[in-house]
Amino acid sequence: MAIDEKNSTRIVRIRQTLEAKLQPRYIELVDESHLHVGHAGARDGKGHFKLIVAADKLDTKKPLEQHKIIYAALTELLLTDIHALSIEVRS
Repeated sequence: MAIDEKNSTRIVRIRQTLEAKLQPRYIELVDESHLHVGHAGARDGKGHFKLIVAADKLDTKKPLEQHKIIYAALTELLLTDIHALSIEVRS
């Protein structure tokens, strides 16, 4: 499987997981892996992603709590598919 296909599959899995666990009003997931080619962390085969999300479950939480909720939702994928995740929560 090519890297593009692998990350496309990852995006689908990440998005489906977040949609199931957060029921977001808005979700955008961007593959930024190409920006990290050659980076030591990119050698593990996992991807670098940027998440922009708005969800009722996050609205009343402080930023640290928001991130903990997102990371908890993605626990399995953080072990297998995600090397780095940039998070922007919108209300």
